[in-house]
Amino acid sequence: MLELVSTAAQEDSPPQEPSFGRHYDFVPPVQLSDYMVYTNGQPYEAYARMRENAPVCWCTEDEFSGFWALTRYEDIRAVELDMTTFSSQRGGINMNYGPPETRHPLLNRAAFDNMICLDAPVHLQLRREHMPFFTASYVADLRKKVDAQVTKLLDDMAAKGPVLDLVENFSAELPLFTLSEILGIPEADRPKLVRWMHYLELAQDALTRDAVGEMDPAFMFEFLTNVQEMFDYGQSMLQARRTEPRNDLLSAIANAEINGAPLPDEFLDGSWLLIVFAGNDTTRNSISGSMRLLSQFPDQKQKLIQDASLLPNFVHEAIRMVSPVIYMRRTATCDTEIRGQRIAEGEKVLMYYGAANRDPAVFEEPDNFDVTRENAKEHIAFGLGPHVCLGQRIANMQLEAAFQQILARFPDVVCNGDVKIAPSNFVHAISYLEVDLGKR
Repeated sequence: MLELVSTAAQEDSPPQEPSFGRHYDFVPPVQLSDYMVYTNGQPYEAYARMRENAPVCWCTEDEFSGFWALTRYEDIRAVELDMTTFSSQRGGINMNYGPPETRHPLLNRAAFDNMICLDAPVHLQLRREHMPFFTASYVADLRKKVDAQVTKLLDDMAAKGPVLDLVENFSAELPLFTLSEILGIPEADRPKLVRWMHYLELAQDALTRDAVGEMDPAFMFEFLTNVQEMFDYGQSMLQARRTEPRNDLLSAIANAEINGAPLPDEFLDGSWLLIVFAGNDTTRNSISGSMRLLSQFPDQKQKLIQDASLLPNFVHEAIRMVSPVIYMRRTATCDTEIRGQRIAEGEKVLMYYGAANRDPAVFEEPDNFDVTRENAKEHIAFGLGPHVCLGQRIANMQLEAAFQQILARFPDVVCNGDVKIAPSNFVHAISYLEVDLGKR
């Protein structure tokens, strides 16, 4: 039977200095572990200073051991491609999993017991089961449904507008539709996924505040109820697909086998959490982030309006700039070294994708949004190597489909400046974005 990562992963230790000391004498400008830091967006200026002064930088945590933060493209690429030295399974992919008193038992377990937290060879075996739903031909067929859904959503926005919340009316709805089509979620159940995503994005803040008595009890009741409902629904759907398989991703997950044995129920929970969160959240925030970029760089929006052939490259450039997943963690399986910094076995290494995607050694004038950038496709917002995001083709397709129609119908669309970003140090989560559709 597949070993549960949640029972075998290394436990975090209390705050301490790194085993081999610090090669770079530099203190990070911000506390990267503080999720409130990210409510104003990613700290790109801090990344730049770290990249220049301490590309392998020791970062402290309030209650845990601390971690090495990587901010250079070349270093992150090397770690991504070396699964032997840098493990996803040994410690999971999160910076930490919170003090015991803040952990939701089911969320915590599911955060470990899923494909993204597995190393080779099991990771690759499980990944193959998902592949038929992420091929180029599958995505091309899916595009037809997505185009129709974009039209419908924009019709609804035109009726409601001109001023409205893009997240509620479009960014959250399109990935939900696409994911539901891939998974085989009944249309009547799809609004539940939007609600569950709302609570998942607030989990870190809610559980931490609740542990110290700062969270509204009524909200916590809603939070706990929705999390349980989400997992109950996932289990019921996956178990049903084991009994009556269909041609959808839920059936592929439910009937996957590792070494001839079906996935334990714990991995069904983890797979459900991963697909709901990863398949929904990142695309939603990429859409919203792309809209902000088009408002911040109106000259680039005009280029797209005048030349629609730039849309595919725009998608790569927008995702490079947004970098919706803030980091991924690996854990060293042996003593090693990166850029002169010795790293001890068991120490945490975090790859900051937003920093890598604005590394001037790779991207000229990296803070400028340029839809004609020749190497925009070289961004690593989706990761690299064996763990590269399975859904990147689908994410790219949705962004292209969305903005092809948005810019054609609403060429004067602009963000009004009212934006809310959820407190999270793991994903750049835009929870509200007011836009004005302009003249119709």
